[in-house]
Amino acid sequence: MNIAIESSPRVGEVRVMVVLALLTGYLLMGCNNAIVEEVDRAADYDYRPGYPELRVVGAGLVDVETDSAFIEISAEVVYASLVFRKIDDMFRSNIEMDIRISDVEQSDRLIKSDNVEFEIADSASYVVNSQDAYIIKRSVPVEPGRYAVRVIIRDTSNGRESFRVLSVEIPNPTEQRSYLTNIQVFAKNHKVNSGFFEAITTYNISERSDSVRLMFQVTNNKINEPQTISTRLLKFDSDTLHARPMSWPDYTPASLPYKGIDYGEFDLVNSSKRILSQPGTVTIEFFFDDLTRGNYRFEVRTEVGDEEIYKARDFSVKSPHYPSLRTPKELAAPLSYLMREGDHKELMAILDPREQKLAVDRFWLSNIKNTNKALQAIELYYERVEEANKQFSNYKEGWKTDMGMMYILFGPPWYIENTLGEKTWRYSNDFYNPETNFTFKSYRFKNKFYPFDNFQLLRNQQYFSLEYRQVQKWLSGSILRDNI
Repeated sequence: MNIAIESSPRVGEVRVMVVLALLTGYLLMGCNNAIVEEVDRAADYDYRPGYPELRVVGAGLVDVETDSAFIEISAEVVYASLVFRKIDDMFRSNIEMDIRISDVEQSDRLIKSDNVEFEIADSASYVVNSQDAYIIKRSVPVEPGRYAVRVIIRDTSNGRESFRVLSVEIPNPTEQRSYLTNIQVFAKNHKVNSGFFEAITTYNISERSDSVRLMFQVTNNKINEPQTISTRLLKFDSDTLHARPMSWPDYTPASLPYKGIDYGEFDLVNSSKRILSQPGTVTIEFFFDDLTRGNYRFEVRTEVGDEEIYKARDFSVKSPHYPSLRTPKELAAPLSYLMREGDHKELMAILDPREQKLAVDRFWLSNIKNTNKALQAIELYYERVEEANKQFSNYKEGWKTDMGMMYILFGPPWYIENTLGEKTWRYSNDFYNPETNFTFKSYRFKNKFYPFDNFQLLRNQQYFSLEYRQVQKWLSGSILRDNI
């Protein structure tokens, strides 16, 4: 059975104001730790220069017609992370995908494997540097059970590989119990005629996706016991500002930038409740159109008699081409680190995309008089913005974080020193030079209650001159010669 529900987030939106300590935990949809742990946020970006950039999600599902079980895997491999060769006027890359499925209890016991090779071919040279992704979908039949799924992508041109490990559980239809699968997230751009709902493989959804589909399966084999299914879509308050200057005061503990995301304050976007009276497996789908930028949680709670099951899926709607930048507005936003505050506000206030793009170009060319040098600086700047998005994303775009700002302005550190709750980025061998060493402190340790790394720069008024000099290197183009 398939149940589809169309929902609009703009109807009946309710503001919920709640102040609760973590110990109460109810608004995290949990009365205990086990429930909090059932919140799925998908994987982070896997960015390593020179290696295939792999993003993958998996789900254990049951065919509702035949009761046969299978693992559905959706993978994305970023084109620019692969090696392409020009052969017969085509740019070609060859990759190999390995799927190894093992028992969760006995990780060395291989249950099933799947291997397939793909050739990517495109006549346009753009594909070599494209941040778009090659999409792979595989369905592997298995018996009901709990599995560890290892997905490996290998670039056959250089032998380099990346992998991700997923945990999947599929209920046994013959067992007299209830079950709720993990929630799958799909997105689609209706403005694209050939657009299909594609699986979201990370925490992030680009804003150009104007429709989001959420799907899960419910199994109830307790005959004569109806099942109640309750769902909610929440939108949390979160910081959306870009990082403040290095010399400004630190954030106050009560501020939203300090908290990052506030799980105790949210908008109730949509809620529903229904009762299933027939036993068996049911697939349920929800559709939400035009979700605005922010951080969301879709949660499902089922009740059969005294048994209650809870699952949730967190996701974030970010800029239209995230983690890339393509539109004039996307290109203009990160210039906040190089422009005066008033000038940047004027730039962002330009509504006509063509005029905004011309204004961005004028900014670069009016500062860097040499066109070739300006183009190189532009390429480097936005390359770092995209890399910051892939390495430091959390509840907001990676370039907006403190680490993202420092990465863009100063580049990758020579090496990183990690201590409990702190990271020090070093740009020289002089451990005592405050102008080449920067410390970030995490005021919230990453855990199941607060899942994001939220390292904030320890700011200092003495950084004013350093930041000014670094910005001038960008504005003059000398950044191409001198980094720090």
